[in-house]
Amino acid sequence: MMRHGRRKFIAAFLGPPLLLYGVFVLNPYVQAFYLSLTDWGGFSAEAEFVGLDNFRKLFSDQHFWSALRNNAVMLAVIPVVTVAAGLLITGLLHFGGRRKGAGHTPVRGAGVYKILFFLPQVLAVSVVGVLWQFIYTPRSGLLNAVLDALGLDGLKHEWLADPRFALSAVMVVMIWSTLGFYIVLFGAAMQAIPSEVLEAAALDGASKPTAFFRIVLPMVWESVQVSFIALGIMALDGFAFVQIMTIGPGGPGNSTEVLGLSLWNNSFKYGQFGYATAFGVVLFLLTMVMAVFTFKLSRRDSIEG
Repeated sequence: MMRHGRRKFIAAFLGPPLLLYGVFVLNPYVQAFYLSLTDWGGFSAEAEFVGLDNFRKLFSDQHFWSALRNNAVMLAVIPVVTVAAGLLITGLLHFGGRRKGAGHTPVRGAGVYKILFFLPQVLAVSVVGVLWQFIYTPRSGLLNAVLDALGLDGLKHEWLADPRFALSAVMVVMIWSTLGFYIVLFGAAMQAIPSEVLEAAALDGASKPTAFFRIVLPMVWESVQVSFIALGIMALDGFAFVQIMTIGPGGPGNSTEVLGLSLWNNSFKYGQFGYATAFGVVLFLLTMVMAVFTFKLSRRDSIEG
């Protein structure tokens, strides 16, 4: 009797949250998978079931492979550069000061530097994109003006219009806009490291780089692991920055197309919502595979380290 009452008690508390989760989280996924098998136009109640035709069309679509290639480049660059730069800057801020006794001290003004790095986080993506559009402007932009002032005229380019540089220019902005968050994240993880551990390493004669790679990095590895997954998801998206910075007259064409942009074009521009949903399903599956692969790979590296 007590066990039955306990089950009813648990069901009463878990039932409503699970119901809400099923309706507002799982149900949209189920609908998306179904719509990817139809020719739904987005503005009618009718949708003819076409099976896997959308996926056959997708895998023979040159725009899909171009977008997938660009997302793969972003996935290979953005997480690695952001995490590496975040760890380096955070390590310098927290342990780059003069050594006092056996401890490692932060650099002077570390809190101010953190605030400056974090500032892009308070700006909307649209604001960041427009801001960097002005910076990249060929004739009056800040970047080319600085290169001109330094006598490096040969390095001036139409950064967002030239297919050779447009994707790299967008990735620089994505890294810049998110770096501050990971500096704060890694900083919080490093502050949680017991000072006695670092003092013991210093007494044993460990240099700052040795202490960082042998002690600090393994102890903040869970934060690094989560960061790789979050940045990987961002790299597989990239829609907002690409849409704001490179789409329009005089743009670089397909050189910056990503899966999210192809999804948007096929749905809102061409009215092929069923086909666009197939892009979304592929993007969802790629994200899941990336997350699982990253988690397993980083967990193995952590154990070996």
